[in-house]
Amino acid sequence: MGAMKDVFLSGILNTRDAMRPRTCRWRFDARAAIGALVVFALLVLLATAGARTGWLRGFFGDVLAVVWLYLCFKTVIGARPWPLALAAVGVGCALELAQYLARLWHLRIGHPVLRILLGSTPDWMDVLAYGLGGVAVLALEAAVARRPRRRFKAVRPPACAPRWWRRGR
Repeated sequence: MGAMKDVFLSGILNTRDAMRPRTCRWRFDARAAIGALVVFALLVLLATAGARTGWLRGFFGDVLAVVWLYLCFKTVIGARPWPLALAAVGVGCALELAQYLARLWHLRIGHPVLRILLGSTPDWMDVLAYGLGGVAVLALEAAVARRPRRRFKAVRPPACAPRWWRRGR
């Protein structure tokens, strides 16, 4: 029953995923790397120019952080979207747990830049933002999967082509 459910769920999001092997493999995806660089530039812009935007910087920044982390994973790991999205959300939730434990045990990150990047106050809205980032990633992957791919077909030489053309090609 579990395998059938997996095939059904993966078929909803991406019909090609049902045929992919379930193993993860190392690879380099240039499109994901470019996407990760673009999202990183947006995060830097949001952190610097959007410093006075309040909740937009915090909430939308956390959503973008999950998208960025997903794209970083996708750049080097060949796997289906679900495990990569869950890993990205899991890293965000682990970070929130670490913030909570640091507050509970009265620990503090000494370096101010790391404190800004990693955060110092745990908040349930951050966990919600991480979840929304994971949903956004899966929705984008589903939209990309439904888009028709352009494929180039090899052209057969016409019957009137010279023999040397038809023979070796």
